[in-house]
Amino acid sequence: MVAVTFLTALISAGTVGAPGVFIVPLQKEFGWTTAEISSALSIRFILFGLMAPFAAALMNRYGLRNVTLLALLIVVSGLVASLAMTQVWQLMLLWGVVIGLGTGMTALVLGATIAARWFVARRGLVVGILTASVATGQLAFLPLLASLTEAYGWRIALGLVCVMLGVAAFAVLMIMRDRPSDVGLRPFGDEGTEPLPVPPPNNTPIMAAALGTLRDASKSGVFWILFATFFICGASTNGLVQVHLIPMCLDFGIPQVQAASLLAAMGIFDFVGTIASGWLSDRYDNRWLLFWYYGLRGLSLLFLPFSDFTLYGLSLFAMFYGLDWIATVPPTVRLTTQRFGPERANLVFGWIFAGHQLGAGVAAFGAGLSRTVLQTYLPAFFVAGTLCVVAALIVLAISRPKPVTA
Repeated sequence: MVAVTFLTALISAGTVGAPGVFIVPLQKEFGWTTAEISSALSIRFILFGLMAPFAAALMNRYGLRNVTLLALLIVVSGLVASLAMTQVWQLMLLWGVVIGLGTGMTALVLGATIAARWFVARRGLVVGILTASVATGQLAFLPLLASLTEAYGWRIALGLVCVMLGVAAFAVLMIMRDRPSDVGLRPFGDEGTEPLPVPPPNNTPIMAAALGTLRDASKSGVFWILFATFFICGASTNGLVQVHLIPMCLDFGIPQVQAASLLAAMGIFDFVGTIASGWLSDRYDNRWLLFWYYGLRGLSLLFLPFSDFTLYGLSLFAMFYGLDWIATVPPTVRLTTQRFGPERANLVFGWIFAGHQLGAGVAAFGAGLSRTVLQTYLPAFFVAGTLCVVAALIVLAISRPKPVTA
């Protein structure tokens, strides 16, 4: 289950990260502005997040495998149709709405659900591994896609993404199951001998399950702190660096393939950092982990404009920022599970993740607007760095967690 979820998340995340390579080619072919392209990507980020709580409800109702297969089908359909697009409204419809909805049906909620259902021990480590696949997938494929785009055009690179999504769909069809009991197993770390209870039938309407969870969770101050910090997390990662670092590097004379390789290096460091974060979140106070993660990320973003975009400066940024790219997820998921219980954790985390993607959408559009109006991305990086420092401080307002049972 971990392996097939890792593969699916890795490839799906590659789909989310790919448009960062295509911004400049689309500008050259169609004459679209950075702000116009960023608008489509902003729509995608927002829908990617807003779908998360409804995706959790869909998974609880119809099963992990069915929902994941449907999500992959929607994404492939949107990508194939986009090969023939010629108007900016088509970009917004396909790359914004269709792919936003499709990728949002799995997102980080799939990994959180797998960890909650299949693991009792080492749950934080599992979340770290599966989260690492998301961030690494968004970055690791970029050099290959950039090389293909440079040599053969963006459509060939997009075709490769479709093939990889087909491989992921086949793996999901053959392996993925809903619960350990479906294959005669107990959750990892569960050493009990009593027969596992049969999960009650879930007939709650999707909208009622998602919105009811939001109504209940919104009464908790912890929910709003996690929502706000995850908003800043999305604004300082997916919406800013993932989308705009490559075109910003081009502004400073750094070739596209080299800039994509920089993001891929971040993906490698992130893989290590996020898994380590999962291991740490099983052992140490998750609030203080988030304090250090957000604080160090903010300092790295504030450092970037002063790096002179030299090889040494960018390499230093890639290492520190990459280690911290999405290390915030394991402690956030654990705090969510502790406060709201394992059965509702995926629904509550879905709404928190919606905050993450709202932040990503705001940053994707805001940075593109900064580039179009002010002819520079640098103000967006200063704002994001400052917000991360704010997130580091407000997360300490969470009191020590008291575990609850479902």
